[in-house]
Amino acid sequence: MLPRTDAERKQLGLAWVDHDLVFARDGFKLYRGEAGGPQDPEKVSARWRTMRTRLHLPEDFRIHDWRHSKVTNDLEAGENPVEVSANVRHHSPGCTMARYGHSRKDGARKLAASGAGRLGPSSLV
Repeated sequence: MLPRTDAERKQLGLAWVDHDLVFARDGFKLYRGEAGGPQDPEKVSARWRTMRTRLHLPEDFRIHDWRHSKVTNDLEAGENPVEVSANVRHHSPGCTMARYGHSRKDGARKLAASGAGRLGPSSLV
């Protein structure tokens, strides 16, 4: 969870209802007396447009593109697919690998070559 969200949660105490969301409503304006619920999608989009402009990203760069880049980079860095899958809340590591595993073909080839090198051709017979 983000430090700002942690601070909100501590400040609001029982008024915070944790829904385990990426974009949780903060306590600025309590909706029905409850913070921590889902934000208005339009507000999330507006904030994204502002951030995208500040970061000088292309106008067609979407929040989901950022997510895709993060997952791809994590997998290419050798992070555990189970952890990556849990982090992005896919229902299984298989789902994550089916969607993002295509970018790991070179890594898979290197791994296969490395394994073959350790085993040696004589051990395969």
